[in-house]
Amino acid sequence: MRKPLVAALFALVIAGAGAAPAVAAPAPRSAPTHMSATAGPADTKAAAPTLQAVNLAGTVALSNCSGSVIRFPNSADTDPALVLSNGHCLETGFPDPGEVIVGQSSSRTFGLLNSAGTKVATLRASKVAYSTMTDTDITIYQLTSTYATIKSSYGISALTVQDTHPTAGTAITVASGYWKRLYNCSIDGFVYRLKEGSWTWKDSVRYTSACNTIGGTSGSPVIDQSTGKVVAVNNTGNEDGETCTVNNPCEVDANGNVTIHPGINYAEETYLIPACFTTGNKLNLSASGCVLPKP
Repeated sequence: MRKPLVAALFALVIAGAGAAPAVAAPAPRSAPTHMSATAGPADTKAAAPTLQAVNLAGTVALSNCSGSVIRFPNSADTDPALVLSNGHCLETGFPDPGEVIVGQSSSRTFGLLNSAGTKVATLRASKVAYSTMTDTDITIYQLTSTYATIKSSYGISALTVQDTHPTAGTAITVASGYWKRLYNCSIDGFVYRLKEGSWTWKDSVRYTSACNTIGGTSGSPVIDQSTGKVVAVNNTGNEDGETCTVNNPCEVDANGNVTIHPGINYAEETYLIPACFTTGNKLNLSASGCVLPKP
């Protein structure tokens, strides 16, 4: 995970060296399994879809990470808006392996950006709706504002989370609100298990090398350039060529074989999230089709 330098050092002081995972913001440097094995490089011969320019509208800057205002296919304009970031960006610290946080009080603020990356508003959380670093790496905040209020006041629409599995070869943009920067590349493949320190994530997205994301990009939405929808949330990368250590995730296939890709970065899929939020953007981990980890 990639935290700001101060936050990373603080985490090591309180938790012990090697106890905290890798992506949120230093000086720049570089969920249940759907695909049963690590996919290979994207097929460059596939017909290219019609692509659209992705910008920073709807992204947010956190104190140490990036994020985005999101909605689901069944969300209503009158629903309280949600912000998506990483589990390791949670202001109260990294969730432990196996830990799931639901309904935790929060008044965290977020700088809302327009298409040019200019801050147009400060949004505030009312609670942490859901946070975990088990199987995936996500925090979802519920805001005090509705989608309609944000749209009418600032002209910004939420990004829609795609509810189907992404596809290898898809052209994507990682949109960082923290750095006000866009990274463009493609989905190289999917990782059966991605292990970093004490944490393990399932069916992770591996980028092609052009997405050389840096500290502070944690929590950035990964946007499909052909649909404009969120297909994943940026979270880590192998920085030093080490194996399965903090800041150096390793790939583990279905047979237990371990490989590393130094300098390559990753994201966690988001298509499983919509099934767990019902009418009124209310979290319901018992809803049909919801397979996110439960407390």
